[in-house]
Amino acid sequence: MSAAPPHVLIIGAGTGGLCLAHGLRRAGISVAVYERHRDRAEGLLGYRVGIGPTGSRALRECLPPELFATFLATCARPPHYFNVVTQGLRQTASFALRPSADPVRTEHSVARMVLRQVLLTGLEDVVHFDKTFTRYEQRDDGTVTAHFADGTSATGDLLVAADGTHSAVRRQYLPHAVTRDAGTINIATRIPLTPHTRGLIPERVQQGISLIFGVGGMMGVLHVMEFKWDAERAIKPGVSEPDAALLRDWPGLAHDTTTDNINLIIWSAANRFPADIMERRGEDLVQVALDLTANWHPHLRELLAHGDPASALPIKVSTSEPVPPWKSSTVTMLGDAIHTMTPGRGVGANTALRDARLLCAQLSRATAGDKTLLQAVADYEAVMAPYGFARVAESLNRSGTSGDDRMYRPVVGRLALLGARGYFGVTSRVPRLRRRFVDDFHTYEGDRD
Repeated sequence: MSAAPPHVLIIGAGTGGLCLAHGLRRAGISVAVYERHRDRAEGLLGYRVGIGPTGSRALRECLPPELFATFLATCARPPHYFNVVTQGLRQTASFALRPSADPVRTEHSVARMVLRQVLLTGLEDVVHFDKTFTRYEQRDDGTVTAHFADGTSATGDLLVAADGTHSAVRRQYLPHAVTRDAGTINIATRIPLTPHTRGLIPERVQQGISLIFGVGGMMGVLHVMEFKWDAERAIKPGVSEPDAALLRDWPGLAHDTTTDNINLIIWSAANRFPADIMERRGEDLVQVALDLTANWHPHLRELLAHGDPASALPIKVSTSEPVPPWKSSTVTMLGDAIHTMTPGRGVGANTALRDARLLCAQLSRATAGDKTLLQAVADYEAVMAPYGFARVAESLNRSGTSGDDRMYRPVVGRLALLGARGYFGVTSRVPRLRRRFVDDFHTYEGDRD
């Protein structure tokens, strides 16, 4: 006999929380999402996130089929190369990536804000904006009540923290589960893609993901994002009719301002930045980036100078400290709310989506009467925590993501830089090593299920 479907409260309308909401609705489970931002147009800027096989599989299983097709139609042109270049734009290595006709087993270039609009589509009746979570109460009857800053509350059978690195739910539920600064800071910029800015970068850099290993411990990454619509939201010539039809019918296109652009992000050890870097914005922040890249190629510096000041954003990189297993209850967590990771492996969003898929499957089994709600939560956490904290460790160990990395040290940093460049140079030139690198790029996320 089936159990009564639970009512699930999700705190946070980010990637993982919204994916979970779609999956629960498809499974016939009642859900409500509470988001602190005031409306669907407020929130993340349109910087790139890579959605690999793990994330794509979760989206395919949780989203309605037409919305998954819309997700694919809204992705930017896929990268054709993974490049490593110097601060002088000299190519150290370039790896040709494999095209794939399989929409799951490939790397999708996605703008965060566009993905947010895709995931909000169809959830208009369950996402509640301008709801800042303050605390929860677990009641004797097995329900849990979430309280919000505006004095309202909501009661359900399960509360899911999907409220990110600074999760207020986690602070109350697992106060010993803390995050710490990784010791690095990013400055993210977005440059309009025009004939002039396109001409500032080599063809292979235009067509790929490019990692910049600069001298003095200043790193960068550059992505060119090209979408199927233009600046006026008109569908571009050459877009397939099925994709064009999906985009014309998709309401999210009216809520987002993302158009073709170049993402250029620089980062280094935190001590390289002004003490008040997290308070700086706009042209002031762009100037900091220019000051820190004084020895970079003039074309890269010109890109920074052409950046949209409103898009410039400082990011203090954080990482979670692993915690021992906890007793499962009517509160659980997913994504950055429990396992914040550095961008070193680029799997944060994919891991949050994996969490959503797994939790949805477990709650569906509880609803079918195969197990209790608490057992479903416990089974989810028993799998999620080990792989989540494993990804945290792997991302932190990635070269350049920790402020303690020798790349940033005054004396040994130059040797570390030469070693990193040498590794990529040799790997790209030895066929066996090149194939292994490309295989790892394409299968890393897909091997984790």
